[in-house]
Amino acid sequence: MNPVSPIRKIYQGVANRQQMFRMFDHHAQRPNRWQNGYSDLFVGEWFEIDRGSHDYMLDILPPLWMRGEMFALREFLTDSVSSVFYTLRIDGRIRFFHAYCDLNLSRSPIEMRGAIVERESRPVRAMTHEERLEHIWSSTHDDFRGYAGETWPSGQQGKRTILVYCRGRGTTLKLLDQLNDLEIAAKLPVHLRDLPEVVAA
Repeated sequence: MNPVSPIRKIYQGVANRQQMFRMFDHHAQRPNRWQNGYSDLFVGEWFEIDRGSHDYMLDILPPLWMRGEMFALREFLTDSVSSVFYTLRIDGRIRFFHAYCDLNLSRSPIEMRGAIVERESRPVRAMTHEERLEHIWSSTHDDFRGYAGETWPSGQQGKRTILVYCRGRGTTLKLLDQLNDLEIAAKLPVHLRDLPEVVAA
């Protein structure tokens, strides 16, 4: 399947409630969706949400637990993976985040909190190559993204695909991790195209 980094930001900007629900399972088209073993697709994903979305999720069900500035959703996504919501003061501003943590690992929510604060405390707005790809994946409609199926070479099956326009070939499916710089720029919103690229820590 897709190799994933342990903790990763999957959306740039602040997601509203509709966007938040869309990203709760942005791997919905994965092969064998209803089988177990897909925790690694979700664990470590996080994104910023607005206050209304945070408060809505706090009120919808009693939390599994609350610890200071975070709470865990009672309903599990898969195995021991559940949503954890954060209220964090970063650079003097209160901000809200959603993340998927493996609650079998007691430090998972704490490590996630540290990673979010570290990432969002950077003085210069920038995106890693991986963050650009994750944002493209998260913001693309289901009709224009998917997973490589049986017609793809065996080493590529199960990897994420996205519909792109290729000069001379028209629109075609391409592996997400094989997009070139021009294709990435074309898929990003204008305000994100010129952000400096940084190497992931």
